[in-house]
Amino acid sequence: MDNEQALIERSKSDADAFGELYERYVDRIYNYIYYRVGDPAEAEDLTARVFHRALGHIEDYQSRGAPFAAWLYRIAHNLVANWYRDRSRHKNIRLDDVLAMAAHGATPQHLAEQSEAAQTLQRAMRQLPPERQQLLILKFSDELSNAEIARIMGRTEGAIKSMYHRTLLALRAELAALGVKDGA
Repeated sequence: MDNEQALIERSKSDADAFGELYERYVDRIYNYIYYRVGDPAEAEDLTARVFHRALGHIEDYQSRGAPFAAWLYRIAHNLVANWYRDRSRHKNIRLDDVLAMAAHGATPQHLAEQSEAAQTLQRAMRQLPPERQQLLILKFSDELSNAEIARIMGRTEGAIKSMYHRTLLALRAELAALGVKDGA
């Protein structure tokens, strides 16, 4: 953590130091955004905007006891919220995605079933409050421990365990409401 704090301080006047922070966190921020928006191109664009905004405001950054990642996740959260507010959602199937999956031998029916299952799960997750969505993404996409998630979200580890349990119950109920049976 001391090493990270020194890197942050250097980043205020050294673009290469900020580049190290970028390399350290870009995959985690991209995954978080991707699971929130479900579109790789949009996730790439929003990830770039997170780091552009962070670079533009690195002078103002203060640790306040939370890890640097928490600040980046907060920026990402705000940009995703703005993205949803500014967009009317419509489904697009990108030709590149279809060709890539077809190259791996997937049949159109299999692709459609996989896509439908993923869309149903994403639809159910999007019904959860944003902090519960963040918890699931940090847990399953970033594979962080409860203690790491607690530091990022500014909560105790016990609070994260409790929220995780309630989140899984809510997700199960939401999937049931969408017609998905347990174990399916």
